[in-house]
Amino acid sequence: MNSSSASPTVVVIGAGFAGLAAATTLAQAGWRVTLLEKNESPGGRARVFRAQGFTFDMGPSWYWMPDVFERYFARFGKKVSDYYELQRLDPSYQVIFKGPEAVDIPAKMSELRDLFERYEPGSAGRLDEFLKQAAYKYEVGINRLVYAPSRSVFEFADPKLLVDMVRMDVLQSMHKHVRRFFKDPRLLELVEFPILFLGATSENTPALYSLMNYADLALGTWYPKGGMHKIVEGMVHLAQELGVAIVCNEEVREIVVENGRSTGVRTAHGFFAADAVVAGADYYHIEQEVLKPEHRHYDEKYWDSRTMAPSSLLFYLGVNKKLDKLRHHNLFFDEDFSQHAREIYEQPQWPSRPLFYASVPSKTDPTVAPPGQENLFLLIPVAPNLTDDEATRERYYDRLMNRLEQHCGHSIRDAVVYKRSYAHRDFAADYHSYKGNAYGLANTLKQTALLKPSLKSKKISNLYFTGQLTVPGPGVPPSLISGQVVAGEVLKEIKN
Repeated sequence: MNSSSASPTVVVIGAGFAGLAAATTLAQAGWRVTLLEKNESPGGRARVFRAQGFTFDMGPSWYWMPDVFERYFARFGKKVSDYYELQRLDPSYQVIFKGPEAVDIPAKMSELRDLFERYEPGSAGRLDEFLKQAAYKYEVGINRLVYAPSRSVFEFADPKLLVDMVRMDVLQSMHKHVRRFFKDPRLLELVEFPILFLGATSENTPALYSLMNYADLALGTWYPKGGMHKIVEGMVHLAQELGVAIVCNEEVREIVVENGRSTGVRTAHGFFAADAVVAGADYYHIEQEVLKPEHRHYDEKYWDSRTMAPSSLLFYLGVNKKLDKLRHHNLFFDEDFSQHAREIYEQPQWPSRPLFYASVPSKTDPTVAPPGQENLFLLIPVAPNLTDDEATRERYYDRLMNRLEQHCGHSIRDAVVYKRSYAHRDFAADYHSYKGNAYGLANTLKQTALLKPSLKSKKISNLYFTGQLTVPGPGVPPSLISGQVVAGEVLKEIKN
């Protein structure tokens, strides 16, 4: 223990959601916390940039599971509304099916039931049952399982929890589960879409993840006014209130280890002593590229055998006119869903006929674009580890523009006044992202809970990991939970 002060010290690497959550939780417990961030601003994948009057969220754009954010801020005696203002979107989003057929997904449950019934008579009642089961999974999964550190099988030895896990369809596939309720291909695409980003086809994703449908269809889609980065700003403000020292442009080059224990970290600018180190940067990068070989628990072969969640090809566009027929969130399911999923997960390649997502936050929030203009964010989920060059990006840009212009019924290309693309090589450069992935480790059955990379090093007694490559998994709410869970383990094991 550090003898110079009664308060133990911790260095947290990476100021994404997980790193910020870990830092604030440890600071609240009286630790002296230094948060080191490689990039010029905090937020990780949820950074923000501004250009020509437009404000672009760089990564996450969906605000789901509002209760997870409330629970996080509540542990500090705060409310979400102390830091940002939330608005529920109605419609939640728009889906463009083949045909093309555009459908608004309503926020009100009565209207959603009517929509299901219209597509498949009798399905409204089955939707009720599907969401009832999904609500149970959400309650147990999010409030019990997801907050487990998943370090010992004994965490799951509670007989009630074992019964719960059976009831949660952990061993059944999502593909099989949803087809017990619905037959219409449009409804199947609607309920399977949230798992497209979890890292596997629906055949290989546990039916447990229908809890995502409860989050989507029952709890709703929200938007923090000013953009998703407002969450980061709120967490940074909270961290500073708690005394966390956040140092940007400070990349960790070495975790110094003596006698099986880290004494701190080294950057280009100096040494930061620590009684514990929490790595919120890319797990693979820290373990395989920062740690010396003798301190690594996993080897290159292990990492290469992991199933990664997708990467993304992103476009940030400023458009100098209004865009017709688009909502805040738009899912273009006008191509074959299963083929695109196969080309991400089973035969990794640039997709032949991709689905894509278009976000136009300026439809809700006039502050993110100049008057009369639109902020347009486009995303294609793609396999990780692909060759990413400018010609490929441009080819997909043209294809997306063709489909957008067809849907809107007017030209868009000639109105684009700002354009930036982002894909594999950018994820790798900015975040040391393994294989250029965007969402971390896939949530397959073989990579659930205990089967994920451990949140604690097996070789270094005071080194912990948090974020999308360990428990509980990819996404903003899981990352927020991950930071709190790892902080709990540090507090339990390293006594002042």
